[in-house]
Amino acid sequence: MAGERDEAALRQYVEDMARLYADWGFPRMAARVLMQLMATDAGSLTAKELSDGLEISPAAVSQSVRYLQHLGLVERSAVPGSRRDRYKLPDDAWYLGSIVKGTLFAQVAKLAEGGVEAAGGRTTPAGDRIAAMGDFYEFIQSELTGLLERYLKHRETINDSEQG
Repeated sequence: MAGERDEAALRQYVEDMARLYADWGFPRMAARVLMQLMATDAGSLTAKELSDGLEISPAAVSQSVRYLQHLGLVERSAVPGSRRDRYKLPDDAWYLGSIVKGTLFAQVAKLAEGGVEAAGGRTTPAGDRIAAMGDFYEFIQSELTGLLERYLKHRETINDSEQG
């Protein structure tokens, strides 16, 4: 049974999550837009709805949705008969965002190889530090693939139990 929606508490949740994401290095406005989309029952919002709901400029919305689209966390669709667009989270947004982030890990690991060579190899202090970073991101990349596959199976199990 669904509970009653508490708009004030939901706005506070959006701001608290955005602040947490910003503390982790995520752009604050993009985090606010992401969480506003997360918190809507409508499924999607226009740029104006985002701007009005978050009390931010249309330019801030535009920049934020571009950033979020780049990460695979937001999809844009045209409103038929209008010049406006609607923005929504894709199905499994976190999974898709993790895949994008995962390619970043592989890129860092690959670039580290060149850094190790440039630093004189793994036997130098700088080369060893760069190699350790590369090894870490290579490990994260290899583990991420299996982790995301397990998450999808877990999600299926949850969906099956909710429907059954």
